[in-house]
Amino acid sequence: MSLVNFTTREITCKIVYYGPGRSGKTTNLQYVYDRVPGNRRGRMVSLATATDRTLFFDFLPLELGKISGFTTRFQLYTVPGQVYYDATRKLVLHGADGVVFVADSQARQLDENIESLQNLQMNLLEQGVDIRTLPLVIQYNKQGLPPELVLPVDELDDVLNFRSVPSFPADALNGKGVFETLRAVSELVLRKLSEDRA
Repeated sequence: MSLVNFTTREITCKIVYYGPGRSGKTTNLQYVYDRVPGNRRGRMVSLATATDRTLFFDFLPLELGKISGFTTRFQLYTVPGQVYYDATRKLVLHGADGVVFVADSQARQLDENIESLQNLQMNLLEQGVDIRTLPLVIQYNKQGLPPELVLPVDELDDVLNFRSVPSFPADALNGKGVFETLRAVSELVLRKLSEDRA
């Protein structure tokens, strides 16, 4: 749920990167963080567990505009990939204005992608949020791997993209698709926020 600060004239929105372990959630955030000018971003915070970590930072977008004279600020979060950190996933997901589901495009990871997407839906339902009403974008990461290891985007869409939400092929290590994904989810969040305030 977005926070409105009337003193600073800012609206802060929370975007959560969700997906299976090692799908590229952290890589996405690190790529964005490294390329957003220092005066446009907050510091990155990492909460490490024994086998995974949750990252967080906030930034002021460069060209996404204002809503009713308010500047928009986005806080980006990642969730731990492993399902046994479900309590942490739920906590990080709480109050999200939008979600980027980062799927691992490798054929051998398809079951983990499905399990993680179902976990996202269950955790949202527990919080009283219908996944169909939440701004959601899917990123098919690791498309830069050899073609024999990855599934084509249309096949991944058939299995994972039941809502026909925007989806993007990506290679987060090299930055391909990272900002396109972020811009798409940011625009969906801002559109929903404008509709909700109308």
